[in-house]
Parts: sequence; C-alpha cells; structure tokens
Amino acid sequence: THGSTQKHKGDYQRLEFLGDRVLGLVIAEHLFRSNPDKGEGELTAMHSALVRGEACATAGDTIGLSNLVIIGSGERAKGMNLNRTVLGDVMEALVAAIYLDGGFEQARTFVLRCWDALLKQPRVAVKDPKTFLQEWALARALPIPAYRIVSREGPEHEPVFVVAVEVKDRNPAEGTAKSKRAAEMDAAEQFLKREGIRP
Repeated sequence: THGSTQKHKGDYQRLEFLGDRVLGLVIAEHLFRSNPDKGEGELTAMHSALVRGEACATAGDTIGLSNLVIIGSGERAKGMNLNRTVLGDVMEALVAAIYLDGGFEQARTFVLRCWDALLKQPRVAVKDPKTFLQEWALARALPIPAYRIVSREGPEHEPVFVVAVEVKDRNPAEGTAKSKRAAEMDAAEQFLKREGIRP
C-alpha cells in the first residue's frame, strides 16, 4: 500500500526498513558461501549491485509486482506504480512481510527465487554511479562533478531530496531519493544513462 491512498491505514514504509536488512543478509550470506575465492572488496561491490533499488525492482518484475501495488488513482494514472523506485521499495517491504509471517528460511527462499537471474549474471564488480562518473570526468581532464540540492520536501523523518549533478559543458541531471547521498547516486546514474556513457 502506497502512502497516496486514503482507503487503507498505513503503508509499506516500515516494512521496507526491515526488508532492506533481511534482503541484505540473505544476499550477503549467499555471496559469501558461493564465492569462496572473493575478497571483502569484491563481495561488497557485488552485494551493493544486488540490493540497490533497481535490482529490487527487477526482482519484483518476476512476480508482476507493479500490478499488486495499492496506490491512489491519481498516482496510478501517472504510472507511479511502475516507478522503479516505488517498485524497489515495495519489494523490500514484501521481503519483510514474508520474513515476519514465515521466518527467515521462507524469506531466503523467496529472495533467492526472485533474484535468481540477477545472481546468475556475470559477477562483475560494478562501480557505483558517482565513482564511475568522477573517473570518467577526470579521464577527460574535466573538473570533478558538482552536486547541489535542488529541493528537500516531506516531513523531517521522511524527507525527499532532489539533487542535481553538474558536469562542465553538459546539462545537469537530477536524481531523487530519501537521502542526500542516494539522490546524488541517482543523479549520477541519470547523467550516465542520458549521455550514453554507461547503459
């Protein structure tokens, strides 16, 4: 249930908090056991790629999650139930719900089934968007990308940040997230995609 609907009390955000931790443990344990030759750095990079919002949304696609999100009619008309950030958050909440209802083993079974295709992809340690963009800029003798907060909305306990990244001689790109750091990551990701630097 998304916070935009008034028909139901509460929403998925408390569950999302717990699901993020359960998911992190399941993926960490799986990577640890299935990659005995990898060091901490490689495992950390692989873990980060598998628990990020886009990966959660992709895992949610395997069960048609967008059709299950209860959302306000106005937001549904705008396609918010298809928003990758929303889907990623809801998938984390679903992991928490299964954990609370059936225990850790049930949650692990669910995660490993939905993340199966992602876990089978080539195990390439993907650099985070900010690092990738900074290295790309420096390789071209450009100044380090600059980030600035465009807006901060929502209540104190649940803010939404919009951050813009600026690279010399290029149009800025904006990212949105619940923390300044995550919004910076999203802005860098949007810039990389828009400029065709990294798919």
